[in-house]
Amino acid sequence: MREREIRYYSDLTDDFEQSADQDHVLPENYEWVRTGFFARIASALTYGFWLFLSWFYLRFRLHLRVKGRKKLKGARGGFFLFGNHTQPVGDVFIPAHALFPRRIYTVVGTANFGIPVIGKILPYLGALPVTGSVDGLRKLTRAMEVRLSEGHPVVIYPEAHVWKYYTGIRPFPDTPFRYPVKLGAQSYAMTVTYRKSKIWRRPVTEVFLDGPFSGEGTGVRDKTADLCGKIRAAMEERSRNSNVEYIEYRKK
Repeated sequence: MREREIRYYSDLTDDFEQSADQDHVLPENYEWVRTGFFARIASALTYGFWLFLSWFYLRFRLHLRVKGRKKLKGARGGFFLFGNHTQPVGDVFIPAHALFPRRIYTVVGTANFGIPVIGKILPYLGALPVTGSVDGLRKLTRAMEVRLSEGHPVVIYPEAHVWKYYTGIRPFPDTPFRYPVKLGAQSYAMTVTYRKSKIWRRPVTEVFLDGPFSGEGTGVRDKTADLCGKIRAAMEERSRNSNVEYIEYRKK
C-alpha cells in the first residue's frame, strides 16, 4: 500500500512547483495574439494534437469526471472560468476537456515559458502570460478582450501556485475578478475535487462547473469583491465533495 506523501508549508501561498527557469522574462517582441496564417495553423494543429493526447492522461491517470456541463449551454460568447489549482500538468488540459468543443485560452505565469520544450509550445496551446509590468498587463487585457470577442473562454487560476491534490480552497485576491467586471463578461467556477476510487490507487478527479456569476454593486470595486465572493463560496461548497487526501498538507 502506498505511504501517503506529506508536504509541509509555512503559508497557504507557498509555491511547491518550481520551474527550471523561475525568473524567465518574455522577449520584448512577444505576441499575445498571433494572427499570422502560419501561426494560426500551427496553433490549431498543436492544440488539437495535445488535446487528443491529453485525453489518455486525464482518463487513465487522473480518472477525470466532469459534472455541470449543462450550465454552460446558456453562455453567451466568451466567458471567464475560475478554478482551483491542483495539478501541474492536468490543469493545462482539464478545462480544455471540461469546456470542449470550445477552445480555451489560459492566463499563466511567465515562469512557465521557461520550462524546457513545454515552454516553447505554450503560446500555441493558448497560454496568455501575466507580467508585472503596466505594459504587459495592458497587452494581457487586450488579448483577453480579443479572445472573448471570438467566443472563447479565458481560464484563470486565482490561487496562482499549484498544490498538487490539495482538497481545500486556498486564499486568493479579488484582483483577477476585475477582468470580467471591466470587460462585461460572464464568469463560471470550476472546482476540482478528489474522491476515493474503488478500483484505482489514485483518486478519481471529479470536476464541478457552476455559474454563471456576475458582480453586483455600485462600482468596479464593489462588483469585483461581490463576484470574487460568489465564486469562492461556490468553490468552497463543491470542495466538500472530496473524501480522500492523496497528498497531506501540514502547517510547519
